Amino acid sequence: MVVASQPSGVAPVLEAALLLAANPSLARLGLPHPNAAQVLEATGAGRTQAYELSRRILAFLPALLRPPGRPPAPPSPPVDTGAITREVLAFLRAHPGSAITAGTRHTYSDGFRRFVLDLVARHADLDRVRLAEAVGVPLDTLKDWLDAPAPVPAPKVTVEDDATDARIASIVEGWRRWEGPFSVFCVFVRAELRIPYGDTLIGRILAVRAGRRPKRRPGRSPDEKAMRKAMVFFHAGAQWFQDGSPITITLNGRTFTFSWELAVDGWSAALVGACLRREEDARAVVQAFEDGVITTGAKPLALNTDNYAANHAPEVAAALADDTLHIRTTLGRPQTDAPVEGAFGLFQQTAPPLVVRGDTDEELARAVLAVILTVYCRATNHRPRNDRNGRSRVQLYQGDQPTDEQIGAAKAQLEERRRRQELAFHTRRARLDPIVRALLDEVFVRLGFDDPTGNVKNAIAGYPHDAVLAGIATFEGKRDAGTLPPDAGPRYLLGIVRNIAERDEGLAVARHLWERRVQARDGALRRLVANRDATAGAPEERLRVFIDRALADDGALSRDFWLAAAGDAVLAEAPERQRALYDRAARRVHATFRADLRDRHAAVRVLAARIFAVA
Repeated sequence: MVVASQPSGVAPVLEAALLLAANPSLARLGLPHPNAAQVLEATGAGRTQAYELSRRILAFLPALLRPPGRPPAPPSPPVDTGAITREVLAFLRAHPGSAITAGTRHTYSDGFRRFVLDLVARHADLDRVRLAEAVGVPLDTLKDWLDAPAPVPAPKVTVEDDATDARIASIVEGWRRWEGPFSVFCVFVRAELRIPYGDTLIGRILAVRAGRRPKRRPGRSPDEKAMRKAMVFFHAGAQWFQDGSPITITLNGRTFTFSWELAVDGWSAALVGACLRREEDARAVVQAFEDGVITTGAKPLALNTDNYAANHAPEVAAALADDTLHIRTTLGRPQTDAPVEGAFGLFQQTAPPLVVRGDTDEELARAVLAVILTVYCRATNHRPRNDRNGRSRVQLYQGDQPTDEQIGAAKAQLEERRRRQELAFHTRRARLDPIVRALLDEVFVRLGFDDPTGNVKNAIAGYPHDAVLAGIATFEGKRDAGTLPPDAGPRYLLGIVRNIAERDEGLAVARHLWERRVQARDGALRRLVANRDATAGAPEERLRVFIDRALADDGALSRDFWLAAAGDAVLAEAPERQRALYDRAARRVHATFRADLRDRHAAVRVLAARIFAVA
C-alpha cells in the first residue's frame, strides 16, 4: 500500500479528491505517488464523486493566491457627467481661444481656469479623475490648479480710420471675445476670419481700436558698461572730440610741461583746434574749441569731452551755448574718446624729442612748442590717407556736405547719447557711496565671491542701502538654511537685492497711494466702496468677484482694496468655514496666470495676513 489508512477528520471522498488532484504534479516532479485505484481503495471513496471534487479543487486553486497589498477596490458606480461637459462646451463657444491645443501643449485662459474651479466646487462629490474627463483637462493639470500654484509655462501707430471697414470691425470684435494668446489670435484671424493680415498690422489695429497694450520686457538700466560698439560718426562737423594731454619740452637744460588741448573731428579725423596752456583748465577747453570754430567756420553739432571737472565748467557751457550739445565720454573706456586719443598717440609716435636750446624763458618755450604743434597738425591734416582712397583730412572735412535730414538725424541721436551718458554718470556717482562700498567689500571677502571686473559689485551698490542689507541677510539666511542653489554667487545676490528693491518700491508706492486716497476720500475710493457694497450673492460668489477684481491689473490701490474686501468676506463667516473659503480664494488667485507669479504670491500673503492675523 502506498497510501496508509489512518483516522482523519476529513471526509474520505475529499481526501481522495485531494490525492487525485495532486497526482499530476507529483508525477511531473518525479516524486512517489499512488495510482487512482490505490487512492480509491485506501480511502474507500466513490470513483465518480472523487473525480468531480478533484476537478473543482483544481479550478479553485488559482483563487487561493493573490498579489500582495490590498485587493482592488470595486469599480465606482457609473455617473452621468454629460451635463458638466455640455457646460464646458457652452463656455468654449462663448469664449473662443480660452482653451487651445497645439501638438502636445495645452494653453488655457484665466477665465477658463476659473470656470473649471467653479465646476469643481459645485461637484465636490465627484473624484478628480471623472472631473478631468468631463471638463477635458489632463488630470495632472487639474491637480496643479487645485493643489498648488503652477509656474507660468514659459511710436504712434497710424491706421486708416474707416469705421465701415468690415475687416477691421471683424478683428476688433473677435479680439473682444478672445481669451487666448495674441499669437494664436493672429492665426485665428488668417485661418478662420480669412483676413490676410500679418501679426504686426493686427497688433496695430488692436492698439488703436481696442486699446491693446502688449507686454514688454523691462529694458536695461542705463549703465556705462553697456555702451559698447556705440561709436557712430555721422558727417563732418557733426561731432568733435576734445581732450588734453601733457607735453614736455626741454630748453637749455630746463624742463617745462604744458597741457595741449586738442579738438578732433570724429568723421574725418581732422585736427580742427588746439590750445597750449600751463595746465588743463576751462579756459584751455574754450580756446581749443574756439580755434576749431575759426578753422572750420562753424560750430559742431556735439562736443565730446571726458568727465574732468574743467570740461564742464560754466565757461565751457557759455562757449557752446545752444548750438552744440555737450556729451560726456564713458568713464574708464577710452574707446569712447578714440579720435582725439588716436591723435595724441600718433603725435607721440612721429614727433622727435622736443629739446630746444638757447637763452629763453618759459614763454619762449611755450611759443616754440606752439609752432611745432601747429606745423604737426597742419601736416597731418594734409597727409593723404590710404583708408580714405588717398583723400586727406582737409579734403574729407571740406568735401562732405550733409543734407538737412542727415543733420536732423545726427542731432536726435546725439541728444539721445547725451541723455544716456548723463544717466550713466549719475548711476556711477550713486555707486560711490563709501558706506555701501565698504559693506560690499567686506561681504564679498567673507562670502568668497569672485568679481574681478567689479561689475556685479557696482550693480549692487546702485540699489538703496536698506535693500542691500536685506539682500545680504536673505542670502546668508538661505545659505544657513541650505536652500541656496549649488552655484549661487555674486549674481545671485544681485538678483535678490534687485527683487527686494523693486518689491519695496512697489509696496511703498501702494502704501502712500492708499493713505492719500483714504485721507482725501476722493471719487475713486468712493466708487470702490460703492462697488463692494453693491456686490451681492453667497459668500463664495462675493469672494470670487473680489479676487477677480483684485487681479484685474487696475493698479496697486485697487488690488489692495479688493484683497482687503476678500479677507473681510472670509472673516464674516463662521470660524469653521474660514479655512475652506481661504483655500478656495488661494486656488482662484493661483489660477489667474495673467498676473505675475510674484504678484500671485503677494496676494495670497495679504489674504493670509488679513484673515489669520498673528499680532
